[in-house]
Amino acid sequence: MSQHTFIVNGTSVTVDVEDDVRLLWVLRDVLKLTGPKYGCGINVCKACTSHFNGKAFNPCAVRVADIGPDDEITTIEGLADTAPGDLHPMQEAWLEHDVAQCGYCQPGQIMAAVALVNKAHAQNREITEADLDEIRNVCRCGTYSRIREAIKAGAANM
Repeated sequence: MSQHTFIVNGTSVTVDVEDDVRLLWVLRDVLKLTGPKYGCGINVCKACTSHFNGKAFNPCAVRVADIGPDDEITTIEGLADTAPGDLHPMQEAWLEHDVAQCGYCQPGQIMAAVALVNKAHAQNREITEADLDEIRNVCRCGTYSRIREAIKAGAANM
């Protein structure tokens, strides 16, 4: 086994796992952060979407050996700490728009939405319908219209 050090939700962590273990399993099984969900394990469903140095990524597709000591991983558990208040504005919008049904995909949906809005704001623009079309997270309950409305509302408060 090898030791791997990186930053998760603002805290430096060191884990002792094989180099080829996918980061999703490190987050869920070793660090007990169960917000990123296992859906497919092949970077398709996006249920595990988290942030890697501020950008959306899927830890099911990344080996722990590919994460460096200065890399910052943010999961849904740490999202609220990136904004003032008890919840991140996108999480508040999710509640206000009653998005979740089963809730399984919601952490990944929210993390993808925050990354999308941050990207648009970094380009000094608002999100567009075309931006919303880029989010490919699968929702088995089909609440896509509520997801889109919540993203727009959350973006307005970010």
